[in-house]
Amino acid sequence: MEDREYKVYEIKKSVFEDNNKEADQLRAELKEKKTFLLNLMSSPGAGKTTTLKATIAALKDEMNIAVMEADIDSDVDAATIATTGAKVIQLHTGGMCHLDAGMTRQGIEQIGIEGIDLAILENVGNLVCPAEFDTGSSKNAMILSVPEGDDKPLKYPLMFSICDVLLINKIDAMDYFDFDLKAVEERAKRLNPDIEVIPISARNGDGIDKWADWLRRSVKEWQS
Repeated sequence: MEDREYKVYEIKKSVFEDNNKEADQLRAELKEKKTFLLNLMSSPGAGKTTTLKATIAALKDEMNIAVMEADIDSDVDAATIATTGAKVIQLHTGGMCHLDAGMTRQGIEQIGIEGIDLAILENVGNLVCPAEFDTGSSKNAMILSVPEGDDKPLKYPLMFSICDVLLINKIDAMDYFDFDLKAVEERAKRLNPDIEVIPISARNGDGIDKWADWLRRSVKEWQS
């Protein structure tokens, strides 16, 4: 076979480098505007939207909140959040299983964040792709639900490594599943010693006060 010369272009590295630069720029702009952006991630069905409703209910009298709902298609989540009174927009990713900094910027420009204290990006339901892309958020949070099992830090280490807080949701269902809460916390902290673990039940409100306190502190520090 004839030898031919050709170039190999490391597109993945280039994409990540460009995205990281844009993410840093977006983060600096949000800091200047005193808008705290939370990137909320989880697998499908973990309870992101229900947790968001409980979060908004706990904080809506104290701060102005905006929500960006990301999904491959449909506007089900945005319609649900709209009932809370929070400012909301639906972002369709065109088949992409994540959001990057550029897509997040487009969402922010469309929803408008003037006077917004807390902006929440509900990322696409996935434990792989969203962990790989910096959205420009102030902090990253993830939800792991009890029915998913306690082995997820072993299977998806990157997600747990990049998050500032881990919400363990559906603790009201602990009696029905073989789920070791202590093991999850130990596994998560081995990957990320600084991660804060907060068990919650978005359905009945357990742990939501502690989660709301974490957000209050984080927003205050960001705005100072």
